[in-house]
Amino acid sequence: MHFIYNVTAQMSWFILRMVALFNSKIKLFVEGRKQTLSILKEKLSPNEGTIWVHVASLGEFEQGLPIIEKLKIKYPQHKILVTFFSPSGYEVKKNTKIADAVCYLPLDTKKNAQEFIEKVNPVLALFVKYEVWPNYLSELANRKIPTLLVSAIFNENKIYFKPYGKFMRRALEKFDHIFVQDDTSKQLLSDIGIKNATISGDTRLDRVSEILESDNHLDFMEAFKKDRLCFVAGSTWPEDENILVDYINNSTKNIKFVLAPHTIKSDKIHGLAGAISKKTMLYSKMNSNTIGEHDVLIIDHIGLLTKIYSYAEIAYVGGGFATGLHNTLEPAVFGIPVIIGPKFKGFNEAEDLVASKGILTINDQWTFGETMKKLTENTEFRERTGQINANYISKNKGASSLIIQKIDTILTK
Repeated sequence: MHFIYNVTAQMSWFILRMVALFNSKIKLFVEGRKQTLSILKEKLSPNEGTIWVHVASLGEFEQGLPIIEKLKIKYPQHKILVTFFSPSGYEVKKNTKIADAVCYLPLDTKKNAQEFIEKVNPVLALFVKYEVWPNYLSELANRKIPTLLVSAIFNENKIYFKPYGKFMRRALEKFDHIFVQDDTSKQLLSDIGIKNATISGDTRLDRVSEILESDNHLDFMEAFKKDRLCFVAGSTWPEDENILVDYINNSTKNIKFVLAPHTIKSDKIHGLAGAISKKTMLYSKMNSNTIGEHDVLIIDHIGLLTKIYSYAEIAYVGGGFATGLHNTLEPAVFGIPVIIGPKFKGFNEAEDLVASKGILTINDQWTFGETMKKLTENTEFRERTGQINANYISKNKGASSLIIQKIDTILTK
């Protein structure tokens, strides 16, 4: 099986290089990896006691960030290396100041793993959530480099728990310790003989908790919202927008609407704006003198959504009708009710908060309208629903501190 895995990895690299000639995202994936060794040579030395954190993409980076921030404070003598698998994460965070070096992780071949780890020589390796790469884990184990999997979450459909999953189970066994998000994950690991697991929860709860301590002030939101009730819809897809636009166009309530679509390509943004009959302004065309006269603000810019949520009384998070639910914790931390589409299974925090009734689900335009009617007309219900979300995050944060305690036992030996 190991031989087949390595051959498949080599073939994948060849195929990706061919596809890169025609696909811009795959081109970033391929060309970026060609720079990895030069970045390591420029930024790091094998003798600097580097702590290596590997993430798949942007979401996993956010999960790892609370740990990285604590490591930077507690172990300033160590360098921090962050590697990404996906261009969508790397291209956004390649210049982050939180790490001493940021690069792509070369594909998981035996040669790449040996060469990469030889260059980095980490004193500790952290893999976040789903990242399990057999060759890298074998090389780390061979060199006796402590390796942790953090914020991991498993279900019975994963290959590790299938009769044919022995090869990947062996990879999991290479971790010195696994921090899982829930009881189910720990039990599944126990069932296949992996006992070195601790339930820590999700580090993203620590991350969003820090948002409350940040400066979330935005002058344009102050000017836009004024004293009106504010509804913010984040990371929306066309399936979400069809429902939202219908409600906005027919709403007689005194509400300000902010829409922050997942895709901010010009044609998509202008199509969305054109479908709205109320007075609408784009962030990119914003006029601070007249913004308050508009009913709808469309955010065609990345990096603002988290702060914008702080101005909302009601939030909607997109993806629940489309490819996958986006981050519900970012609005929830502000103690406001959150509305989502029907597809939320597999998102632990959403499942918990739907069960607790802090997150409200809709299926169509009618259920959305009924939910909005209750939230806008019943202030007590709206505030009580939002408080459920705030309490959930406050109660369940602390995963990164638990993980740091384990790291302390490793780095202080």
